Amino acid sequence: MNTEQSAETHCSANNCPVSTPEGNDLQKGALKRTPFSRVHTNFKSPLQVTESAKVSPTEEVAELQRRREQLDTEIAQLEAEGYRVEELEHHIDMLHEYNDIKDIGQSLLGRIAALRGTTTRDLYSHFGLELDD
Repeated sequence: MNTEQSAETHCSANNCPVSTPEGNDLQKGALKRTPFSRVHTNFKSPLQVTESAKVSPTEEVAELQRRREQLDTEIAQLEAEGYRVEELEHHIDMLHEYNDIKDIGQSLLGRIAALRGTTTRDLYSHFGLELDD
């Protein structure tokens, strides 16, 4: 069975991913790719912007200025209530540390569960942890 017969046996004209070699290419064993029709179409973004949704740069700047004023007002209100930026940064740092520790704990529980052949849910009750922890 030669290469041409093999290609015809395993592929029909509609579903063969490569075309059969012709002429001297057959002797060299080189195969040519059959182009897919999707490859040559225009890209269609999943985010479709309609003409009415387009905003001019002036309107965009004005909206950003309004948003900045709103945020400045919220910051001033929080500062009036006694919150400080340094305190907020400290809380954010502490939350990052908590999340890192929690991720390590989850990873360890997953490894223990895999070694014991059980689920992490079962280990939560074994170690006295709540599922919301």
